[in-house]
Amino acid sequence: PSMEQDLKRPRLEEAVVTPGDVITTEPGFMRGHGTLQDGEQLISTVAGVVERVNKVVSVRGVRSRAGGEIGDVVVGRITEVGQKRWKVDVHSRLDAILKLASVNLPSGENRKKSVEDELMMREFFEEGDLLSAEVQTIHQEDGTLNIHTRNQRYGKLGPGTFLAVPAALIKRCKNHFHTLPSGVALVLGTNGYIWIGESFDPEVKNIRPELRERIARVRNIIAGLAQLAIPIFDTSIIYAYEDSEPFTAKELLRPDVLAEVTARARVLAT
Repeated sequence: PSMEQDLKRPRLEEAVVTPGDVITTEPGFMRGHGTLQDGEQLISTVAGVVERVNKVVSVRGVRSRAGGEIGDVVVGRITEVGQKRWKVDVHSRLDAILKLASVNLPSGENRKKSVEDELMMREFFEEGDLLSAEVQTIHQEDGTLNIHTRNQRYGKLGPGTFLAVPAALIKRCKNHFHTLPSGVALVLGTNGYIWIGESFDPEVKNIRPELRERIARVRNIIAGLAQLAIPIFDTSIIYAYEDSEPFTAKELLRPDVLAEVTARARVLAT
């Protein structure tokens, strides 16, 4: 294709852009956050990921804190145990709220929470615990997220490693819980918080020695994808993992090795 045709091709599918990049020159699109209209050109004003809702095109800034949308899967860390609620760090401007009424009881019973349940809140979650949850509502006045774990797949996360990346790089997919071919489990929170471990079962207390190196490898791969601003989702991680096998997990920290093992993932994302 000619350069002119290439310029007119819209960059509307999870494309990473920097300030001044032309997103599209096609007519009919409306400018959203992080863009400006210059004649026929829709131009990015921030570094981030292009998002499109119908005809509205916006850019979600790479460095911005996660805002969150209803239905988002998030990974968070308990920061405070309060009265009938927990505060949770979810990489947002304010801590999210997890109400006692919004969690599953350890027994799996579905009933109204009692005073006894309130006294045992630390048995459910305590400060420092990592959990996966879903955004239930967003407070209109200050943007505080209300989250819930009322689903068998959400709740406390077991031993593993934690990683924070720019939320804009997490590609929104149908599923954010993955067990990779290597046997490593991970939760890709749309808020940029990622948990990597052996099992989604919080009763698993120890990670098998043979999985520890694989978990370290996945962690370094995801950190490398983030460093190179490559969208992070299960397929980009699997491609980079396969291409990383000639190297040790530690060697993945070298820029030359990182560029080599992420080359296929970069092509996938463009």
